[in-house]
Amino acid sequence: MAQTVAIGNIQTGEGQPLFVIAGPCVIENETVIMETAAALKRLGETLNIPVIFKSSYDKANRTSIDSYRGPGLIAGLKVLQQVKTQFGLPLLSDVHHPEEVDAAAEVLDILQIPAFLCRQTDLVVAAAKTGKVVNVKKGQFLSPWDMGNIVKKIEASGNNRIWLTERGASFGYNNLVTDMRAIPIMQRFGYPVIFDATHSVQLPGGQGTSSGGQREFIPTLTRAAVAAGCDGLFMEVHPNPDKALSDGPTQVPLAELEGLLRQVKAIEAAVRSTGKPS
Repeated sequence: MAQTVAIGNIQTGEGQPLFVIAGPCVIENETVIMETAAALKRLGETLNIPVIFKSSYDKANRTSIDSYRGPGLIAGLKVLQQVKTQFGLPLLSDVHHPEEVDAAAEVLDILQIPAFLCRQTDLVVAAAKTGKVVNVKKGQFLSPWDMGNIVKKIEASGNNRIWLTERGASFGYNNLVTDMRAIPIMQRFGYPVIFDATHSVQLPGGQGTSSGGQREFIPTLTRAAVAAGCDGLFMEVHPNPDKALSDGPTQVPLAELEGLLRQVKAIEAAVRSTGKPS
C-alpha cells in the first residue's frame, strides 16, 4: 500500500495532485530568493499546483575549490525562514553533515540528502530521526532498486515520511541519462517519487572547473516523467540563469516556467483520465 506523505496541507503520493519543488540552486542573495519565491507563490496559486520552495544554503559538492557555495548554514536558514514567513511556502534544502541536521530541521520542512551522499548512513539516519520528510536523491551510481536499502535505513530509524528522487544515471564521462523505468520501480517501495528535471540534464564537470548542462532538454524530460507517472517535479529556477552563481546551464528561466507547467498540467490530466501507468 502506497504511503501518502503530508507537508502541512499538501498531500503527496499516489492519487494526489502533482507537486513542484522549485527555487534557485543556491542562495545567492535575499533579492533573488524573495523575487523567485514571490513568483512561485503566484504561479502555484494561478495553476493550482502545490509548490515547495528549494534553495541550498551550502553546495558542498562543487566541482572547483573556487566555486561559490552559498552563505552557509546559519545565514542561509535565516533567508529561508523569511520565505516561509512572508509567503507560507514549505521549505526544502540539502543537508551534508549529521551535525547540521538538527539546526536545519528547525526551519526546513523537508531535509534533502544529496545524490552523492545517499549511502552515507550516519547522515541518512540523522535526518530520519528528526521526523521531518526526508527526500533522498538517487545517486548517479545506483540502480533504482538499490534505493530499497536506503528506504530501509530511514524506516528503521522510525520515519516513514520518505520521498525518492530520480536525477539521472552516469553514462560515460561528463554525461547523464534518465531511465524513466526508475520512476515506477522506485514507486514500488511505497513512497512518492519525484523527477529532478534540471539535474538530469547536467553534464557533470563538463566545463572543466564547473558542470555544464543541456537546458534545452528540460521540457522534454519533464513531459516524459509526468507521462511516466511521477508524483512530483524538482526544478531549479532562476530569474537569470546565465548569471547564476551555481548550475546556471541547468536552471529554468523563471519567465519560462509557467508555460512548461501548463503543459505538465495537461499531461497529468491525460494520464489520470486513462489510469496511471503500471
